[in-house]
Amino acid sequence: INTDTEKFACIGIGPGIGTGDAIQKTLLHFVANCSSPLVIDADALNCLAAVKDSLKSIPPGSILTPHPKEFERLFGKTANDFERIRLAVIKASELNCIIVLKGHHSFIATPSGNGYFNNTGNAGMARGGSGDVLTGIITALRAQQYSSRDAALLGVYLHGLAGDMAADRLSKEAMIAGDIIDHLSYAFLSLVP
Repeated sequence: INTDTEKFACIGIGPGIGTGDAIQKTLLHFVANCSSPLVIDADALNCLAAVKDSLKSIPPGSILTPHPKEFERLFGKTANDFERIRLAVIKASELNCIIVLKGHHSFIATPSGNGYFNNTGNAGMARGGSGDVLTGIITALRAQQYSSRDAALLGVYLHGLAGDMAADRLSKEAMIAGDIIDHLSYAFLSLVP
């Protein structure tokens, strides 16, 4: 696999890649030799979780986007949500990365020790593929030269806002991940005065 990544502002990796031995070995080699920030989700998180020391090799400024179970695989069990949030802040600082802890009011932890709760999104977004859409949004923003922190904050906000717009139009019960994409342009436009 080509690891000459200097020309890329950001690389999104994880959704749908699988977790087999060959995939895991290739991914670990890629991550260890990558110089560009990564947005790491889904199967890539699970591959990294299987080899704990591999987290130390992620490029600075990378963005991890685990849901609570993936977070547990990466960093271990916590007693409650407060402990999980505190651990996310600690790990973001240790790894010099952003951690987007997905869930109701997703939490974004930064290497500086700051944390942010997102106030957009709804239960209708708890569908297969919704996290993949978030990975794409954050990757696209980071590739447009937003800082990792700003790409994560804006990406999570827009993802949730597009989901809220989709729910208003279609209902939470009928939403699918593609509906978030369909409403993303409206979410962007709503931010412009």
